[in-house]
Amino acid sequence: MKISKGWIILIVIVLAVILLFTWGKDSYNNLVTKDQAVQQQWAQVENVYQRRSDLIPNLVNTVKGVANFEQKTLTAVIEARAKATSVQINPKNLDQASLQKFQASQDNLSSSLARLMVVVENYPQLKATQNFTELQAQLEGTENRITVERMKFNDVVQDYNIQVKRFPSNIFAGMFGFKEKAFFMAVKGAEKAPQVQF
Repeated sequence: MKISKGWIILIVIVLAVILLFTWGKDSYNNLVTKDQAVQQQWAQVENVYQRRSDLIPNLVNTVKGVANFEQKTLTAVIEARAKATSVQINPKNLDQASLQKFQASQDNLSSSLARLMVVVENYPQLKATQNFTELQAQLEGTENRITVERMKFNDVVQDYNIQVKRFPSNIFAGMFGFKEKAFFMAVKGAEKAPQVQF
């Protein structure tokens, strides 16, 4: 039995379409999976930042209980917390500008908290209270969690960005609107080691 050239061409075309469809489907599904991983990890980053934000009112109230505590420092912490919680990011649009705005507000809050902890050093009766020491330990643990979750976030963003840029999935990424996502960056000046003087 002899197969005509027309049938052979049709079979080749059908096989090419099937292969192209399978390849496209797999590329698209990989992009969706990695995009969802980024969004899930972003939610975890927000979760640990929210934990820190939730601890701050208790910390402020504990510190307020000490007579003559510097009101300016407390006000700075409260204002920084308000600014930090007001900056929201759509996890589908994690571009560099929005992430920098988020990071700047969180860094401002971190600086205010650091100043508060320095001022607390002048109040030994405050440092001796169990409530304050528990809050301080929870805050330190939360800061560590933030660092870990930001690192995990950068890992999943790197994985996603590689998929978006890698050929041939970059073709489907462009077709379906998958764009690169931004990373968390170190705070300016973090590359310089602090000078310790005795």
